[in-house]
Amino acid sequence: MIQLTRIDGTEFYLNPDLIEVLENSHDTHITLTNGHRYVCAETPDVIVERIAAYRRQTMGAIRRSA
Repeated sequence: MIQLTRIDGTEFYLNPDLIEVLENSHDTHITLTNGHRYVCAETPDVIVERIAAYRRQTMGAIRRSA
C-alpha cells in the first residue's frame, strides 16, 4: 500500500496494483481498475516514485524469503 493525501489533508492508503490511470490537472486524479476515483494532493511523479519504492520493498521481501 502507498500513502497518499486527499485535498482536505487527510491521509489514506491505496493498493497500487489497482491503479489504471493517473491524470494530472489542478489536482491528481486516480482511476482504479474497479472504476473508483480518488483525488489527491501528490503529483503523478511522486505517486510513481512511491509505487516504485513499494515494488522494490515487496520484491526484496520475496527474494529474501526464497
